[in-house]
Amino acid sequence: MSYIAQLSNHFLIAMPTLADPNFEHTVTYLCEHNPQGALGIIINRPTDLTLTDLAEQLDIEVTEPELADTPIYQGGPVQLERGFVLHTPLGEWDSTMEITTEVGLTMSQDIIDAIAGGVGPEQFLIALGYAGWGEGQLEEELAANSWLNGPADSRIIFDYPVEKRWSAAAAGLGVDITTLSTDVGHA
Repeated sequence: MSYIAQLSNHFLIAMPTLADPNFEHTVTYLCEHNPQGALGIIINRPTDLTLTDLAEQLDIEVTEPELADTPIYQGGPVQLERGFVLHTPLGEWDSTMEITTEVGLTMSQDIIDAIAGGVGPEQFLIALGYAGWGEGQLEEELAANSWLNGPADSRIIFDYPVEKRWSAAAAGLGVDITTLSTDVGHA
């Protein structure tokens, strides 16, 4: 399958018919998309873990009580033991992928140290694991209508309540996802 337009800084919004339990009703923020594949972070799957739980595992002290219960998200089914932080502004961290001039994805512990100490980025989402697609795989899934996709809106990532992100991301494309039928092939 031929390579389609570069979709970094786009949302992948799971169609109601997508039955894969890893992605059902998810919004994935695509951080990187190129001919070799794609990497994204699911932004609407909080886990039972909190920043305090993660900090304890990393032997870090959370000194900002209002951040202690910050949820940790399931970023995707790949490398569940690895942490990723979507954040704005970019800042100066040890290992950051610049997605836009405002949004970065950091994979180093220094950002967790800073967040726990109250000196991290203004807005952030911490995830364990990521969503990954090999060469041509995402393009095939898009052609099969598994996903809606369109430009990302960082407000949905950082400002919207988690339970509204799926419908809000679709609404940003002019789609009321709750009205899409899950019946396939019926007139």
